[in-house]
Amino acid sequence: MRPIHDAHVALPGLAVVDVAAADDATAFAVQNLLAAHHAIAPADRTTREPGEPGVRLRCFIDLRQEPDV
Repeated sequence: MRPIHDAHVALPGLAVVDVAAADDATAFAVQNLLAAHHAIAPADRTTREPGEPGVRLRCFIDLRQEPDV
């Protein structure tokens, strides 16, 4: 995964969430749960690390804003 930059967490209420899951469906289900409660910049795909199990997904959350509903 790419590094987390200062801008991603520059202010209180901003966060980066890395999800590790067995499969794409599970990773996106976790992202959907987060999106139901917080404003997020969602990921559109997962990544796989060679030699490691499962998939990874990274999304960016802004706790200062209401989610888009």
